[in-house]
Amino acid sequence: MKRHEIVDYWINSADKDFEAMNTLFDNGHFTWSLFVGHLVIKKLLKAYYVKAVGPDTPKTYNLLRIAELTGIPLSDDIKDVLLEITAFNLKTRCPDYKMRFYKKATIDFTEKYINKIKELREWLLERLKS
Repeated sequence: MKRHEIVDYWINSADKDFEAMNTLFDNGHFTWSLFVGHLVIKKLLKAYYVKAVGPDTPKTYNLLRIAELTGIPLSDDIKDVLLEITAFNLKTRCPDYKMRFYKKATIDFTEKYINKIKELREWLLERLKS
């Protein structure tokens, strides 16, 4: 595949996950909507990585690490959000964290982070267009 085809692949996959994230949230599956939100951002960062660096994307779930490897300019606020969203991957998969996270992921908590994911998604899509 050519580089632009790989970028498109990651963007299209992120778009499908974005729809799933919204559906999960709308149906009250808050922890899973946050987990899928993590995937949305991860895939967009991988698209940016392919565009900026090359086709062999980093094999990590750490969103901040992927972002840093792309060379994309990051504000402290964006760094913080990336770290917070990265935690959703761990907290929905690891039994030690899962029960505490289920209790923490209220509608208000989840809506707050879904909105952050949406903002970060738009920010990344803008950079992918340029």
